[in-house]
Amino acid sequence: MSLRVRLLLIIGLGLSALWTAVAAWMFLDARQSLIDALDNRLAASARMVAGMVAQLPEPAYLTAQKSAKPFDLIARDGVACEVSLLRSQITARALVRTAGGPDLTQANAGFGTHMYGKKRWRTYMLRQGNIQIATADSMDTREALVKELALSAGVPFLVALFGSLIMLWFCITHGIAPLERVRDVLAKRKPGDDSPLAPIKAPLELQPLLNTIEQLLERLQGAILRERRFTDNAAHELRTPLTGIKTHIQVAGLAAELPDDNKTLKTALSKADHGVLQLQGILDRLLSLARLDDDAVPAESCDPLEVVYTAAEQLQASYPDIKNRVLIKAENSVASLNVARPLLLSATQNLIDNALRYTPDDIPIIVQITQPNIGRIRISVLDEGPGLNAHDRAHAVNRFWRRDRSVPGSGLGLSIVDAIARRHHGTFELLARAGHGLEARLEFPI
Repeated sequence: MSLRVRLLLIIGLGLSALWTAVAAWMFLDARQSLIDALDNRLAASARMVAGMVAQLPEPAYLTAQKSAKPFDLIARDGVACEVSLLRSQITARALVRTAGGPDLTQANAGFGTHMYGKKRWRTYMLRQGNIQIATADSMDTREALVKELALSAGVPFLVALFGSLIMLWFCITHGIAPLERVRDVLAKRKPGDDSPLAPIKAPLELQPLLNTIEQLLERLQGAILRERRFTDNAAHELRTPLTGIKTHIQVAGLAAELPDDNKTLKTALSKADHGVLQLQGILDRLLSLARLDDDAVPAESCDPLEVVYTAAEQLQASYPDIKNRVLIKAENSVASLNVARPLLLSATQNLIDNALRYTPDDIPIIVQITQPNIGRIRISVLDEGPGLNAHDRAHAVNRFWRRDRSVPGSGLGLSIVDAIARRHHGTFELLARAGHGLEARLEFPI
């Protein structure tokens, strides 16, 4: 549903319900006022007739026989009237009656509604001495007046209501015109356009939205640039081992054609195998980054000490003497972490592997697991390598960044660790140690 239709429904239905309730209230009030006015007319007519009768001398026919018929008079203003003589508290004899009017001798005192001649009548009875005056008007006439009142009030109400909805449609269309201008600007924007948004004439309420869109475009452009840089670096890093593998396979092919050249063949195959392992390592780290971006690994409760031991054991294939090269120190009681265990294991492996690459073989690295405060767990990997200056430490977490290209690696390990830390609301820092060496500090909230 479009915003225009949604606003029209919400505002239109709300106003329609309000106006209908007000119109119904006014109609009921006017209807009651009309009924009261007609009742007052009946009472006033009865009192007027009673006053006129009181001023007249007693007619001779009051003593006439009961069989005498009442005089018929012509009605005025649609009101029927009857003057009766009370014989007792129960019976009454009509003296004067409106021609064609109902027999009102048995009407109740005061106001009432009765059926006479298959028609409903509204009556009013007034007694004055032995004289009874009754007035009545037809309910059909009253209902016709009410219908006329409803029609005269309802038709303008419906015209005003539909006219208001039409005006509301045009007003909403004009009101959301700035949104349409924003849509046009964004629709005309090219995918590679990194320029800021053109000025858009919009009300103050839309300025935060425009600022948010502009910030989103800036972040999106930055992400595109980072991914483009990452793709270029990945292509370059993958091209190097692929070229080496291809070269060594060609050398092995030539050596296989020469007699007694098994040494060259074995060396070429060994180097090609090393290139395959290097390529496999780069692909594994790229898949780890993709899995981090996909956010598909759920968090779980895990023991950081057990994860560190597992990470060291899994590196034994690359470092056979790893038990002598890695010293693991932990406090007596360390709380569990609510992180994705495979990701924590990958981060710990990357830190230990990175430290072993730059530390001499005869000097062990230290892995410390501490709880610096109540709410955090710290995993620190300390090495005795050449270390990094402040500028290099700031760029070491960038993808494919490597200070020394002569040392085997992909430049993705520390960026993976940083991404894992940020995903679990943790922190990752590279700190210079006193003297020489580097401390890789990874912290997570408990």
